[in-house]
Amino acid sequence: RTQKIIMKSWAKDFADIVFPAIKEERFSVLYSDNKFSRSNTPVNIIIGALMLKENLGLTDDELLASICCDVRFQYALHTTHLEDQPVSDRTFSRFRERLYNYEQETGKDLLKEEMKSLNETYSKFMNLHRSIKRMDSLMIASNCKRMSRLEILYTTVANAVKLLQKHGLTDRIPEELQHYLNTEDHNDVIYYCKGDDVSSRLDKVIQEAIQAKDLLDDDSFRDTSEFQLLIRVLHEQTHTDENGEVTAKDKSEIQSTSLQNPSDPDATYRSKAGKQHKGYVGNIIEAVGEEGDSLIDDIQYEQNVHSDSDFCKEYLSGRDDHAPKETMITDGAYNSVENQELAKSKNVDLVSTALTGQQPDEIFKDFQLSEDGKSVTSCPMGHIPVKTTYYPKTGVCRAQFDKCHCENCPYKDSCKGKEQRKTYAVHVSTKMVLRAKYKEKLSTEEYQKLAKMRNAVEGIPSVLRRKYRVDDIPVFGLLRSKTFFTMKIMAYNFNKLRRSLSRQRVESAQLSTMA
Repeated sequence: RTQKIIMKSWAKDFADIVFPAIKEERFSVLYSDNKFSRSNTPVNIIIGALMLKENLGLTDDELLASICCDVRFQYALHTTHLEDQPVSDRTFSRFRERLYNYEQETGKDLLKEEMKSLNETYSKFMNLHRSIKRMDSLMIASNCKRMSRLEILYTTVANAVKLLQKHGLTDRIPEELQHYLNTEDHNDVIYYCKGDDVSSRLDKVIQEAIQAKDLLDDDSFRDTSEFQLLIRVLHEQTHTDENGEVTAKDKSEIQSTSLQNPSDPDATYRSKAGKQHKGYVGNIIEAVGEEGDSLIDDIQYEQNVHSDSDFCKEYLSGRDDHAPKETMITDGAYNSVENQELAKSKNVDLVSTALTGQQPDEIFKDFQLSEDGKSVTSCPMGHIPVKTTYYPKTGVCRAQFDKCHCENCPYKDSCKGKEQRKTYAVHVSTKMVLRAKYKEKLSTEEYQKLAKMRNAVEGIPSVLRRKYRVDDIPVFGLLRSKTFFTMKIMAYNFNKLRRSLSRQRVESAQLSTMA
């Protein structure tokens, strides 16, 4: 009876489809090739277990207990025949560490490669052709504490001073920096600080940071993270005048890429849609099937200052020139003239639901420009300009047309020509012409239908936040948090596969009943 229940659960789908599809050979580079070394835990068991962990919302400890005690997990991972389960309390953390070190050394993301490989398998079972895709991004919060400028500087200096103490060099710490070793000093400096005192305390901590930098500026400490972060925070938060005096920068001069917290040096700051974000951004490329099935086909993960337009450009640039034709549906933030041109060269039809920025009048689509885009050859009425001036900095052409042609022209107001003594001057650029043509293209029934298909992708960020808790990733750093994000996407895709297979089984049962 127990076996029958298992066969009807998620364990059977995982055991029959997902587990055999995980390519263990891909991860052989993470382990020793010495045949006399101790054998590793099979990677398909590790990856399979981590996917189940994310799908069921477990911790590493809960996952370990489930594998050891729950026959469903053992069935899904093909370990029911083993007397002892081949996992320990360090198995999963060591595997993630190996992935992190390998990507740091080579730049290759093995887990993402495996995700895309599994998608090939899923697509066959779901009858998903993946010729239509849609794209969306979501902010992913870092779990590091939000800090003020004063606290960032203070913590960085404190870490540097404590590094000397850790190495038994307390005697090298001057009296002015001894207070950083006091456990109550943080509260005294940060929390018991009145608003009027912040500026003076900030200046004091900056001077102490310079002292700490000089103490660590030797071969023993130059490569430590404490010294590197101290150098970075001084560069980002201060400036030096002609006399060599170091003072705090004005708030408006602080970049969004500046250090947000020494615990997570990769996290960046961004304000979007009226909300403040500290951390990273994930970009999702979802493949859409004809019957409503969908799958996250690819992902990108960067600091949150990375723009949607850059995500689109990178995705298109990485696409093979001879890949099959593809339709990509995005919102206006992904669209630009450069991306449209790149999409054409990559055999991609880039469809945006809206255009951001100032929109040119549709009449500009009928302006004719030279091949290099540096001169206007004719206006929508076919008149040739008497003079054209090109401005390289802006890429705009200033075309002057005879007054007799423009005064009674029906498009006079649309062109926004400025009356001169003998002519009318119209400003036109290649971008304006291309945007006007694209605007007309978006108004067609075919493109309106495609644009409506994008709405469903807006729900994915909500699912990733509520079910997969992407804002509660328990590690710091871009690469480490990306590993967790990728695993959550792999778990999400497995859930989509299960739903598709369930629907197919229901339809098959209905057809059998009718027959």
